[in-house]
Amino acid sequence: MKIGTTIRAHRLQKGLSQGDIEKKTGLLRCYLSRVENGHTVPSLDTLSKIATALDLPIAQFFADDSLNHQFNTQKLNDEELRFLTQIRRYSSNLNESDRKLLLAMVKKFAATAVR
Repeated sequence: MKIGTTIRAHRLQKGLSQGDIEKKTGLLRCYLSRVENGHTVPSLDTLSKIATALDLPIAQFFADDSLNHQFNTQKLNDEELRFLTQIRRYSSNLNESDRKLLLAMVKKFAATAVR
């Protein structure tokens, strides 16, 4: 069970930084980094604070949840997750035709990208 990985996945999915969690919990950003990277295991009290900041039930960190499985099977790095989270955040206000246009542009960029 990798609680730190689960915390990071949910934090990134919600478009939050470690600084955002620091402000909501009072936990230092460096401590959150150590938890997310598996160097420190948080107490239940600390985990409860993080769960509240992420607006999740604490049990979510102990479940074999599909979000964590999805991120692990896709093998996305942190930079890719941040990018996709930003795209999701900004595209949520677009109407259907604008989303289709954006997707067509991304496909065109990908087709012409130098690899």
